[in-house]
Amino acid sequence: MSHDWKHRGVRVVHGHELDPNVPQTQGMSRAAAINFARVGAEKIWAGTVSILPNAKTGAHHHGPVESVIYVVKGRARMRWGERLEFIAEAGPGDFIWVPPFVPHQEMNGSADEPLECVLLRSGQEPVVVNLDIPVAERPEEVFWVDNIHPAPEKGR
Repeated sequence: MSHDWKHRGVRVVHGHELDPNVPQTQGMSRAAAINFARVGAEKIWAGTVSILPNAKTGAHHHGPVESVIYVVKGRARMRWGERLEFIAEAGPGDFIWVPPFVPHQEMNGSADEPLECVLLRSGQEPVVVNLDIPVAERPEEVFWVDNIHPAPEKGR
């Protein structure tokens, strides 16, 4: 069996070659790096997300698609829930998983530097459902607590 590895093998998409012509949400800038149109990917989508200092997106979800956000630079503040009533923060080197259909909002937790992230999705569908929902006044901070991640100390 013969493979055309030269044309159907590894592909490199350089940072200056990203495609900004993807569905957007107010307050952020998305750009595609890996998708079907650019490299022939069939099961994943990857790109970048940038949010200016002190900016936030509108509430939205991505339908049946799972998303992973890797924070490269800055402070990511995520709100989620029916009224965006839950909140958590992530910094450089942290990963954020967003399950299907979860209403969420990304915010830049820094007043001084842009938030820069890498985004990976479980499918090719560019699903972005922008929502107009009432927002909770005081979101509840949520910590990942299990045998490996202890509960934070009181007062932190």
